[in-house]
Amino acid sequence: MEAPPRSCIRQPSLMGRLLRFARLPTVFLAVLLALLLPMPLPAEEPPLPTIGLALGSGGANGLAHIAMLQVFDELEIVPDRIVGTSIGAVIGGLYAAGLSADEILNIFDDVAGSALDALSGLAGTELGLVDLLQIDLSNGGLLNSGGFMSFLAGHTEVSRFDELRIPLTVVATDYWTGNSVETDTGQLFPAIEASMAVPGLFSPVHRDDQLLIDGGTSNPLPYDLLLDDMDLVIAVDVSGSRHPEPESEPGITDLLFKTFSIMQQSLIRQALAHRRPHLYLKPEAEGVRLLHFNRIHEILAQAEPVADELRDQLTIIMAIQADGMR
Repeated sequence: MEAPPRSCIRQPSLMGRLLRFARLPTVFLAVLLALLLPMPLPAEEPPLPTIGLALGSGGANGLAHIAMLQVFDELEIVPDRIVGTSIGAVIGGLYAAGLSADEILNIFDDVAGSALDALSGLAGTELGLVDLLQIDLSNGGLLNSGGFMSFLAGHTEVSRFDELRIPLTVVATDYWTGNSVETDTGQLFPAIEASMAVPGLFSPVHRDDQLLIDGGTSNPLPYDLLLDDMDLVIAVDVSGSRHPEPESEPGITDLLFKTFSIMQQSLIRQALAHRRPHLYLKPEAEGVRLLHFNRIHEILAQAEPVADELRDQLTIIMAIQADGMR
């Protein structure tokens, strides 16, 4: 007798197969089910938001950046990327190299004292008043900042961008074209030196066919370099402001340097009108001039309310993140 076609053979029902499995020893059945049934996937933790930090130009008022970095250290949050212009490049570069905010504070404490001492420290040389009045027109600046760069470099073993613990972009300006020049590769301290080359104060920096001056002349608060890549962009504006002083007229130094600040503030207003960072902070130190690095603790004290604002915002973000991971 011929066997019926295979398609006509009655296949065991699903219930029949399960009953057959039910006769197996309990341990074996448990192992079999564990192999057959899909394993539940572990709940994925939501990714941490990436944080970009833009540190702006502003002379001595830029020491307020240290107060902002102290908040990051306190909360044990490390920015994913830093961009900096002028004093923002100096402080951002040291932080990206691995120094803590307090260590950076100690560095600037070393060059503080009288206003003249602070200026001498930034120049990396001993200067008297006569020296300060002798502008070296052949080099395009009152001071050569090479000594200050050597002083900074002595506080870290990092010398190149690819050695930094945090990716960093430093902004300078090409004098010939007026365009911003962003540097994130090669030697670190020459890039910082170019970024802080305030026209008329520090000598410009030659690089290939470029003549580089302070980045504040083209992009004093370069948060735009972060907006397309970072989830949260924090911009710290230290360009300052001016208030009427009825009892005194501004001297020639104030007029020169405050005019530079006016230009920076105008550029920042235009940038903010076009596209804003997620968190805009503006610490100000009343009465502090461009070169008042000797007033570092006063500057930090006046920056505390803004540092508190940053702390509150970062704490909220961390709390939301922790709630999402539960």
